[in-house]
Amino acid sequence: MWRTWMQRAALCCVLLETFLYNALGLNMCMSGSATSCEECLLIHPSCAWCAQEDFGIGRTLPSRCDFSSNLVKRGCDTRYIESPKSSVSVLQNEVLSTKGSGWTHTNVVQIMPQKISLSLRPGDQTSFELQVRQVEDYPVDLYYLMDLSLSMKDDLDTIRNLGTKLAHEMGKITSNFRLGFGSFVDKNVSPFSYTAPKYQENPCNGYKLFPNCVPTFGFRHILSLTDKVDRFNEEVQKQMVSRNRDAPEGGFDAILQAAVCKEKIGWRKEAYHLLVFATDDVPHLALDGRLGGLVQPHDGQCHLNELNEYSASTQMDYPSLALLGEKLAENNIFLIFAVTKRLYVIYKNFTALIPGTTVEILDQDSKNVIQLIINAYNNIRSKVELSVWDHPEDLSLSFTATCQDGTPLPGLRKCADLKIGDTVSFNVSVEARSCPPRGTDQTFTIKPVGFKDRLEVTVDYQCDCRCTQRAQTNSSVCSSIGTYTCGTCHCEPGYLGARCECQEGEAGSMYLSACRETEGKQICSGRGECSCNQCLCYESEFGKIYGRFCECDDFSCARHKGILCSGEAYPGHGECHCGECKCHAGYIGDNCNCSTETSSCVSDNGQMCSGRGHCVCGCQCTEPGAFGDTCEKCPTCPDACGTKRECIECRLFNSGRLADNQTCPRLCKDEIITVETLKTDEPGAVLCLYKTDNDCVMKFTYSEHASGLSILTALKEPECASGPDALMVLLAVVGSILLIGVVLLAVWKLVITIHDRREFTRFQNARSRARYEMASNPLYKHPVTTHSVETDFNMFGKSYNGGLL
Repeated sequence: MWRTWMQRAALCCVLLETFLYNALGLNMCMSGSATSCEECLLIHPSCAWCAQEDFGIGRTLPSRCDFSSNLVKRGCDTRYIESPKSSVSVLQNEVLSTKGSGWTHTNVVQIMPQKISLSLRPGDQTSFELQVRQVEDYPVDLYYLMDLSLSMKDDLDTIRNLGTKLAHEMGKITSNFRLGFGSFVDKNVSPFSYTAPKYQENPCNGYKLFPNCVPTFGFRHILSLTDKVDRFNEEVQKQMVSRNRDAPEGGFDAILQAAVCKEKIGWRKEAYHLLVFATDDVPHLALDGRLGGLVQPHDGQCHLNELNEYSASTQMDYPSLALLGEKLAENNIFLIFAVTKRLYVIYKNFTALIPGTTVEILDQDSKNVIQLIINAYNNIRSKVELSVWDHPEDLSLSFTATCQDGTPLPGLRKCADLKIGDTVSFNVSVEARSCPPRGTDQTFTIKPVGFKDRLEVTVDYQCDCRCTQRAQTNSSVCSSIGTYTCGTCHCEPGYLGARCECQEGEAGSMYLSACRETEGKQICSGRGECSCNQCLCYESEFGKIYGRFCECDDFSCARHKGILCSGEAYPGHGECHCGECKCHAGYIGDNCNCSTETSSCVSDNGQMCSGRGHCVCGCQCTEPGAFGDTCEKCPTCPDACGTKRECIECRLFNSGRLADNQTCPRLCKDEIITVETLKTDEPGAVLCLYKTDNDCVMKFTYSEHASGLSILTALKEPECASGPDALMVLLAVVGSILLIGVVLLAVWKLVITIHDRREFTRFQNARSRARYEMASNPLYKHPVTTHSVETDFNMFGKSYNGGLL
């Protein structure tokens, strides 16, 4: 049912596309200028070829490549129409199984159909449906691959009885379970391992915590897959840990060997292949081996020797993620990463690069390993994902998944949250983009990831016409010098013409020269064929090609808005003649789109182009910044504010020159927004101001919106200045006088203080410079005089003796 719906949808898309091309006047079949049936089929899946011999005989060369309906209308018999369609043939379609184990388990079928054949025409999409079912009780092969580096010693002790417990738990899921075991450490080369002679037999030599361990090895296959779980326990109990030097391990070497050595591991074809990879560290990747001198890339082959050890460990580099994913998918192996919590994110990223891989968190001592495996197995069985192998480059595949809820999910090739026994379906749409070389066999495979079941698809391309198989060499239709194929003649070298009736060279030069307009130009202008002395012009989807040399047509003229000579959109404008528009009266221009009338140039104010341009095929604005159909928009023009002011007056205040019921609405169509506060910083806006009759100021801004509308933003009311307050003036004057008086007094006080201090300082300096005290002043005479009697008497006696006596 879903397949039928998809086929109908594809058919509707093709028909709709064809209808749109016809509605738009386009014909992709004829525009391709196909000269053969095979070329026609490659143009579009809706194109068909008419192989009828007498089709379209006339003055022009008919296009045999067209839509089937058009060919029938033009007289082509349906028996001669070549139009192959893509188809699907089911070759093997066994029913899905319900149970996996039992005596018939070798014939378990989990995908249907198993083989189909596609017959594809390039560009013609077809689809098919496949179903997938996870059957119950399907056999399981589980290979336990363990890291035996020194850090995993406690994990080894934990799994010594793993086989018995695991077999018991898996027995609840499948009655056919087998278990195997292998181990790994790392490459025994420096710097990955200890290579000194004293470490060769015992890498733990000198290590106090664990002084004895086995020599380092890359990978060792210990137990092939078996249903005797006691053997697993026995072999695990024999194992001892080893020691390597760096933290990363060589686990990817071991995974690849476990995947490709199918015979030694014992993988069964009819079983789920589970590979459990238990480690507590990161792995080495490709190119890491170069640190140890290993430059040879991994070859992806099995290299187990007679001792079941990886013999190429010290010869080749580690495998890449791409190689690992390829080999796991090739051998239908589900890889389960059982890693410690700190490594979960790293290995989770690996699962995105390796299909069919899951990751689970392993406890430090592997106590949860059984539950981990059960959870991983249930996770694997709960989803189905398709993969494509050997996908041809010229094929386009698209998937639509229909999961358990029955809802189609386009673009998805995966279903999740499934239960064992659920059936899901996928619709696959296939389209061939081109034709491969003849004789090329194309096949590809679709298979669910991890399944042995697959769908094999063979592809046959519908690139040849049936009429080609009936080709007639040296046909009388082609003057016996050409091959008649699909209604046309393919002439032998040296001959030409629709029926090979003309010969090239000197003998036929007169025929060719008659088909050239001048010497050096193409024959029939490259748009026709020369039939002996006249040009037969090709048919064209766009119109008519005509003229003696096919030099003229009625579709190569100039267009206006995609319309030829403005003819269809504007009836009577002009017609196309030989590549040139012939305009009718009243119209001029290369495409006749310009009217000689000037009424369209008159603006609302009655001026021609608003006085800012000239009317030549519409208004050609000459004023810088002016635009619009009539140059009416010009925010930067000097008169912009004056023009818009009149609209503000009449629209908001019903005043001004335009204030009447007819003029204002006719001339003022701009949007006006009123605001309380006007923002003047908007980009592209011009601020306009004018004075009203009552000495108020009206403000508004003028801008052009991206939609082409003019927007005026104005204040609700003009801004008017108010009279002075007398009391406030008086108080201001008195306050100013008082303030000035106080300032003057302060200045006067400051000047006096400075002067007094200077005089006092001068006085003090004068006193300190005095040379003597008042007591030593010679002008000072003490008011008291003291006389001695003895002294006076003596003086008297001397005077007496000397003078009187």
